[in-house]
Amino acid sequence: MLKRHPANPLLTPRDVKPSRGGYVVRGVFNPGAALFNDTIILLARVAEGCEPKAGYISVPYYKFNAGQGTAEILEKPQNDPDLQLKDSRGVVYKSTDYLSTISHVRLAQSRDGIHFKMPDKPFLFPCDASECYGIEDARVSMIDGKYYITYTAVSGDGWAAALALTEDFKTVHRKGIIFPPLTKNVVLFPEKIHKKYYALARPHNIGFGRPSIWISESPDLLHWGNHKCLLRPRNISFEKEKIGPGPPPIKTDRGWLVIYHAKGQDQAYSLFLALLDLNNPTHVLKRSKTPVLYPKLPYEQRGFVPNVVFSNGLVVKPDGGIMLYYGCCDDGIALVQTNIPELLSILKQEA
Repeated sequence: MLKRHPANPLLTPRDVKPSRGGYVVRGVFNPGAALFNDTIILLARVAEGCEPKAGYISVPYYKFNAGQGTAEILEKPQNDPDLQLKDSRGVVYKSTDYLSTISHVRLAQSRDGIHFKMPDKPFLFPCDASECYGIEDARVSMIDGKYYITYTAVSGDGWAAALALTEDFKTVHRKGIIFPPLTKNVVLFPEKIHKKYYALARPHNIGFGRPSIWISESPDLLHWGNHKCLLRPRNISFEKEKIGPGPPPIKTDRGWLVIYHAKGQDQAYSLFLALLDLNNPTHVLKRSKTPVLYPKLPYEQRGFVPNVVFSNGLVVKPDGGIMLYYGCCDDGIALVQTNIPELLSILKQEA
């Protein structure tokens, strides 16, 4: 239903330089997005592994000292008795887990939103033990002229949601973990509602139910409470497994327009729409019955993780046009263009 840009994919691993020698970029995907001084900024997740070496197992890891992280390589002979092959996601060496790929966030810039330049230097790099398995899936919300970045911090304790702040996309002030494990996909509403900040999140369900979208409120963006389950996966093929928040909600005259992702019974990820009440975002007004974007083209169906379209970043232009950036197969970044009236029309037709 949405118009894919003919230049897709806009960014692939070939466009990104590794953060150090011996590393190789496996994917550049799932970018947060913002408009800053007439420039479109993407905060892209860059996943890196190690260059293969015959007879050895090589995996990346981070070492920390005084709030600074450095990228390192664990390299051991394949027949090392202390080495255990876990699965494709990593190994265990002397009872410590190591992942086959780890991620940081890289900044990309574009005047037209299509052709991006990406500096070699990471923008958000792991800095302590809470991020020892990487930083993933940044989302950017501009609130009162400041850019608040939520991201997933991954460690041996699980994944948690952290917050950072920037005003110039040069200097970053980290605020720490705001949602403990096991919560991810946290995204902030771009303004206060009745003097409160709101956020959408996806806690991980263990036991009853399936992973769903929750809504929370805060007086200061750091302390969150009044948590409520907002949207649950429906028994339709596209939502069988789980759902989670996407980019920041868009304020319209009809309500808060939400784009969210869903994982179906065939392991494919797609995008859906929902509409929340402007004055009470805990109230769901409408929800699309079919996906507005699902894996259809080769770059969305074949890659590091097949059959994935996943968005956590968009830019709303002054005329209401929307540039929606999304990750493809945990491999590359693509763009669809739409507008607010079109998305609201889809909800109206399907309600």
